[in-house]
Amino acid sequence: MAEQPPNHLTTPYVILFIFFISSTAISTKPACNKMDQDSLWSSFELSSRLNWSSNDCCHWEGITCDMAGRVTHLSLPSKGLKLKGGNIFPLSLIGNLTHLTHLNLSHNLLEGSLDQTGFFSSLSRLEIIDLSYNLLSGELPLPSSNIRMLNLSSNHFHGAIPSSFFQQAWNMTSFNVSNNTFSGAIPSSICLHSSPLIQLLDFSVNNFNGSISHGVGKCSKLQVFRAGHNNFSGILPNDIYNATKLEEISLPHNSIYGAISESIVNLTNLRILELNSNGLSGVLPRSIGKLSKLKLLLLQFNNLKGFLPSSLMNCTNLIELNLGYNSLEGNISVLNFSKLNQLTKVDLGTNYLTGVFPISLYSCKSLKAIRLSSNKLEGEIQPEILSLKSLSFLSLGYNRLTNITGAMKIVMQCKSLVFLAFPGSFVGEEMPENLSIADFDGFQNLRFLSLANCELTGQIPAYLSKLKKLELLYLGNNRITGSIPSWLGTLPRLYSIDLSSNLISGEFPKELCMLRMLVSDWTAAQVDSNDLELPIYGPGGPASVLQYKWSYFPLAISMRNNTISGKIPVEIGQLQLLHYLGLGNNNFSGNIPDQISNMKSLEQLDLSMNHFSGKIPSSFASLTFLNFFNVSHNNLEGSIPTSTQLQSFKASAFEGNPNLCGAPLPNECLPIKGNDAENVENDENDDQIPWLHISVVLGFIVGFWAVCGSLVLKKNWRYSYFRFLDRAQERCMANRRRPRS
Repeated sequence: MAEQPPNHLTTPYVILFIFFISSTAISTKPACNKMDQDSLWSSFELSSRLNWSSNDCCHWEGITCDMAGRVTHLSLPSKGLKLKGGNIFPLSLIGNLTHLTHLNLSHNLLEGSLDQTGFFSSLSRLEIIDLSYNLLSGELPLPSSNIRMLNLSSNHFHGAIPSSFFQQAWNMTSFNVSNNTFSGAIPSSICLHSSPLIQLLDFSVNNFNGSISHGVGKCSKLQVFRAGHNNFSGILPNDIYNATKLEEISLPHNSIYGAISESIVNLTNLRILELNSNGLSGVLPRSIGKLSKLKLLLLQFNNLKGFLPSSLMNCTNLIELNLGYNSLEGNISVLNFSKLNQLTKVDLGTNYLTGVFPISLYSCKSLKAIRLSSNKLEGEIQPEILSLKSLSFLSLGYNRLTNITGAMKIVMQCKSLVFLAFPGSFVGEEMPENLSIADFDGFQNLRFLSLANCELTGQIPAYLSKLKKLELLYLGNNRITGSIPSWLGTLPRLYSIDLSSNLISGEFPKELCMLRMLVSDWTAAQVDSNDLELPIYGPGGPASVLQYKWSYFPLAISMRNNTISGKIPVEIGQLQLLHYLGLGNNNFSGNIPDQISNMKSLEQLDLSMNHFSGKIPSSFASLTFLNFFNVSHNNLEGSIPTSTQLQSFKASAFEGNPNLCGAPLPNECLPIKGNDAENVENDENDDQIPWLHISVVLGFIVGFWAVCGSLVLKKNWRYSYFRFLDRAQERCMANRRRPRS
């Protein structure tokens, strides 16, 4: 039988029929349940960012309803929401949304407690809860069995996690309580008899303690385990290596000790291993290269020893390798880094590594940051480093490198270089001076340069005047001679200078008092504040906050321990943003400028061991931010200005000035008598404004112009005035001619 051609005439009718059916279905969809709508209206202080203008709550922003008009999804993140009724979570209102399955109120301003309201028991259908980044508090209530994802991170919850929590939440796949103040131990039965589906556990940044309990290995689906920044101790439980689905183990900043087991190679899906800032010891697993998916290996600040295993070079997906601040040893140059073509950051600083700078590292074309400082490396910087086009951070200080001139001529061509640190290397060489200054175009993005502690000779090189983006210059602890060049004050972004402990002479250049970054808030605000590729650690090591910010560096000028002479320029008061001024142990003389009191941001001032004379300016009492002050061993005299700030320092800050008196020194100021008292009084009067003289002069001027000014301006007044004088004169003459009786 022949196939019939399609009837195109019926197609429009079919479309119309479908449209009619769908529109009928839409029109018959129930409106929002009145109780749900009233609950929503009564729960929040509505903000202008919320669009709830419709009469049907099912059409409101962030609301989803089921076919019966019951609210099932409430998703209003980052709306600035506050709860009505003060600090009590409105159970009676939100609790009426009994069909709610998804709740996302993250990044708002919600306050109150969940544990006092029966929150979970009332909303028994809830599956997804995200209340992160609010102001909620209290203890963690027991959940319902339907909950699959719970995020309470970045609130103020406290107390212990109930031991039966995970037994009740047996459908849980994601649990995040990071950045709160929870305490106690992690429940040991997370996956033993409950929650077999858990994929993410995040306990980080709390006050948990004890050891990490056994049982984590029973979480067969666990992919992410985070518990960093707590007080955990003990060793890593062996069964953690049985959770073969793990992609991330992040336990930094605890007190975990012991060795990393060879069994870690079972975790073939591992991408992130972050165990830094603990007490781990032993050697790195020899077969660590079997973790072929590893991207981040962060084990810095531990007690790891031994050699770097050659298999580590098989982790070809590595992006960041940080093993700094350990006790690793061995010849680094025998390792073949060339297969790590995705590597962007490598930090092996502060170990006992030997050999020369590994040539194979130059094959890692994605490298942005290298830190190999504080090892025992030798040799020179090779031109192959120029193949690292993205290199912005290079720290090779405190090694046995040689040929600083050759090194600077090479690295000055690294166009992306922002941070360059060679302190403690190239010891005893001469400061590189001739770097083709005539056509110098290197270091055009350099913001940080440290050649400190190298015992370099010579003078401050002139090519530095070309570094228009330089912000921090550290040349302290060398043997630099000559004077401080005036062009330092012309560098538009310079705000931190360390020239201390050299042989510098001459005077303090006035131009240095015009550094834009220390004079103008507006100029300082224009500087790019991009983060550093690797952190700078404070003096406390791992206990210090890791600093990736340029703002970590102080706004400072340090010239201590030189032979600089002359007076401090009075223009120094222009540096109103300066935090530290160190001029101690020089040959400065003259009075301490009163203008220093204009430096309202000054926190540390060292003028000790110079030849300053005269008095400590009384205006120093206004330097309210000072936390360090030293004017000892000068020729100062008179009384120490009385202010809470100056009297808070120890007497040692003022000692060595025989004619200085007053607290905190033990010698009190004697009362001044006779001519000296008159001189002091005259001096004080000289310092005071002569208001009496000023008022007399002003009175004369006003009176004179009140009379004479009117005569000048008014012609008829002038004629009348002179006629009056003529008549008065005639009367006087007539009285003289009259005979005496």
